[in-house]
This record gives sequence, C-alpha cells and structure tokens, in this order.
Amino acid sequence: MPSPNPFTPGAGSVPPALVGREPVTETFVTLLDRVRSSRPHQGILLTGLRGVGKTVLLSEWLNDAERVGARTIFIEASDTGAFLPALAHQVRKSLVKMRPGKAIATAVEHALRVVKSFSLTLGHEGPKFGVEIDPAEGFADTGDPELDMTDLFVALGEAAQERDEPIVFIIDEMQYLDKVELGSLIAAFHRTVQKRFPILVVGGGLPNLRALAGEAKTYSERLFHFAPLGALTQGEVAEAIQGPAIANKARFTDRALEAIYNATNGYPYFVQEWAYDSWNLASTTTTIDVEVVNRASAQVITRLDNGFFQVRLERLTDKELLYLRAMAEGGPDVQRSGAIAERYGQSVQRVGPIRDAMIKRGLIYSPARGETAFSVPLFDGFMRRKHPDLDELRRQAL
Repeated sequence: MPSPNPFTPGAGSVPPALVGREPVTETFVTLLDRVRSSRPHQGILLTGLRGVGKTVLLSEWLNDAERVGARTIFIEASDTGAFLPALAHQVRKSLVKMRPGKAIATAVEHALRVVKSFSLTLGHEGPKFGVEIDPAEGFADTGDPELDMTDLFVALGEAAQERDEPIVFIIDEMQYLDKVELGSLIAAFHRTVQKRFPILVVGGGLPNLRALAGEAKTYSERLFHFAPLGALTQGEVAEAIQGPAIANKARFTDRALEAIYNATNGYPYFVQEWAYDSWNLASTTTTIDVEVVNRASAQVITRLDNGFFQVRLERLTDKELLYLRAMAEGGPDVQRSGAIAERYGQSVQRVGPIRDAMIKRGLIYSPARGETAFSVPLFDGFMRRKHPDLDELRRQAL
C-alpha cells in the first residue's frame, strides 16, 4: 500500500479506531469525576473473552486518569499467587511519589508504615523507603488478608485525601485472584467508598468474574458496575476498519469488510489481525477487495495457529489436550460439562480435576454450574486443525 499500515494487532495494542466501547468509557469518566469530588461511587469490572479489548480499555483509562491528575496503580494478576506482594509494592511506590518534597505528610507517613506492616505480615522484608520507617503497630498485622488489606486501603485513602491526589487501581486478569484475595480487595474498597476516600477500583477478567466476585462478597453487585464486553457488530467492524483506511487514502470494499467480519466473528483482536494482513497483501491500488482478504485469511490463520493459539498449549499433558479437543468437537458455544466428558471418554467426576486445571490456566471458564466454555474465541477451530483425529488423541491420552 502507498502509506504505512494503520492496523495494530498485538496483545493490548490500541487500535486506530476504538469503536463500540463509548458507553462504558463514559461511565468510567463519570465515576472518575465523582471520585475526584469525593462523592459516593462504584468501581467498574470489565468482563469478556480474551481478545475483546479489556486490556486496551484499561490502558486507555489509566491514561485518562493520569491526565486529570490522579495517581494510578496498575497490577496484572496471575496464577502465581503473587497478588498481595505486588499490591504492597505498587502502593508503596505510589505513596513515595506523594511525598511533599523532603518532608513526609502525616497521613502519608502513616500509610508508609502500614505498607511495611502489611509486607512484614506477608512474610516479606519491609520495603526500602530511603528513610527509616517503622511498621505501624496494630495496623495490617493480624495475618487476616481482609482485615490487613482494609487497613492498607484506609491508610492509603487518608493519604490521598490529605494530599488531594485521587488513586485509581487498575487490575487486569482478575479471574486469577483466589476467593480470599478477591474478597479482601472488595471489602477494602468497600470501606474506602463508605469513608468517601478518593480511591477507585477498576479491573477486567473473564466472563466468570462477576460470579467469582459475587461468591467472594455478596454486595459486590452493588459495589461495582459490571460491564460485559462482547464482539463488535458488523457495522462496528466496518467502522473500525474503514475509518483508518480512509484516513490513509485507501478503502475496503463492502464484500471485503463482510469477509473480515465473518472470519473474525467480530472479535476486535482478530479484526486487527485480518485488516493488518489484508493491507499488507494489497497491491498499490487504494482499494482492498475480498480476494485480498481471502488470501490474507490463510496467512493470518497460519500465524495464529503457530503463535497466538499454540502458546496456550505449551506444557499441557495429553489428557489436558484431549479435554480441549473434546470441547472443540462441540463447537464454540457454551457446552454441558457432561457432554464434554462423554466425548472425552470418562465420567464427569474423573475429568473434573482436568477441567479445574484448564480453568486455573485461563483456557476455559464456567459460565454457570455444569457449563464450560472456551475463554479464547476461535479456539475450537484451532484445536480441530491441530488435532483433526479425536479418536487418535483419545487413544494416546487414555
């Protein structure tokens, strides 16, 4: 093409046109304004499959918060169990930046001491502050994560209020938090909301995050605005592609846009992948037609199979591969766990631990009791391409 490729495939990469997410962004801006004004507010939790743009939105919101003078604390949760130490580290960093010159404001100093208590209680050496800081006796030192995290958040809220510097927590991959961690986070945030401290918690996770939050704390439904993100409509896909193309003196035909929508099912990450390769494969003409998209499809699928999809199979056992392949036989939609077990070749009870392991890895999730679904769109097609013979894989695994 005569101009640089405007499309941006990649994990968390901001697309050239962020479409279909305006309403939830408006909600965030409203809540941020309420936090800055010390008015009662909720948090926001984005939910959706991988590739719908949760991380992109959280990154954009982080920038929005910083532009209006808020301090941001970003944490990407993982299945390593390191959430609480990461939380202590990030809170400490934020507090250090609040120091007014060389002196330490009263509430900031207290909060730093609470962080040290919290860290020591976790079994970690107290953070280095550059000045001698003693732990705050009687704060964040019970060993109960909920009580200690609440002490930590209250101390941070007091410091933020004293310094007139709102704090925005941005937590990605929240489905990896265990019940105690998630419940403690919700309880701590709830206390800061009750006290009208300028603290906001936003996050993202797989579709089961809403259920996990409800199990952790029944009042989470009232404390958070849950915002499910789904696939884009065909019109939104066209807008996401055609706008950047026209801005770069090119255009996609209607049939080309329809082909990309059909190939991607409207999932934003895949839309960027297909548009990116279609642009690169087009000739010097400024019109990208369906034939170009069809050629790009083969190229994109090969790249995704060798990278984006394949990396999720690393270190899986034969039995775990078989479970995913048995799921793929049922297609992309939510499936009964019993039906998957039947295709697997064993009882629901026998495959239960394998299913649990796949949920912990974030490859699948449970929309409701007795139901299972892929967390990655188009993954069923990949598994059928990767292991076309289900019977052969079953013989290998069993």
